[in-house]
Amino acid sequence: MPENIIQVKDLKKDYVNEEVVTKVLYGLNFEIGAGEFLAIMGPSGSGKSTLMHILGFLDTPTSGQYIFKGRDVSNFDDDKLAKIRNEEVGFVFQTFNLLPKTTVYENVKLPLLYSNLGDHDNKVKEAIKSVGLLHRINNLSNQLSGGERQRVAIARALVTSPSVIFADEPTGNLDTKSGQAVMGILEELNNTGHTIILVTHEQYTAQHAIRIIKIIDGHIVSDEKVINRKSSLNGDNFLK
Repeated sequence: MPENIIQVKDLKKDYVNEEVVTKVLYGLNFEIGAGEFLAIMGPSGSGKSTLMHILGFLDTPTSGQYIFKGRDVSNFDDDKLAKIRNEEVGFVFQTFNLLPKTTVYENVKLPLLYSNLGDHDNKVKEAIKSVGLLHRINNLSNQLSGGERQRVAIARALVTSPSVIFADEPTGNLDTKSGQAVMGILEELNNTGHTIILVTHEQYTAQHAIRIIKIIDGHIVSDEKVINRKSSLNGDNFLK
């Protein structure tokens, strides 16, 4: 079993609106090993996106512990969380979240503007090369197909060399072929040692992971290894 990069202990999340308390996560406990490919799966409203936001330092738990790389970050202030979020994690969203009238190069470079990492030009080009889009480097993002935009989003997530990549419904806006290409890239990244946390409501997409945690109504109902793992790798190596 690989060394744990994430430990969650009795994690709870409530939202309070005036005097109304809405419980979202109920005392979750699990660990994620470095280099794992984990899918968090559940229907809409299950709490999976809230969990991803906490794991990705976009939100904080109401109670419980979140230990990241040996540090209990549960009570870190916003500045500390922002620093970890910028340096340690990358995000790939269903809606791409690219700047529309900006080149591929400039979109991928964006996270580096908020970091202390040097050699921006080389890091940007290597990230774009890793998703097979060097030939599109000077194109505007609104000139790209949906699949290409998601590959740009993956390159942007990679550019800071994060410890963990979060992929939130990464194939949700893509056709089948483009979705398979994106999942193939995530598989390749996992094969080269990246920790991937995939959030999805689709069983087929979740089957690309090595392990699936299923959440319903804020409770973990199963945490199992994938028996018949799917693969979108077809011999094309995007990480040349």
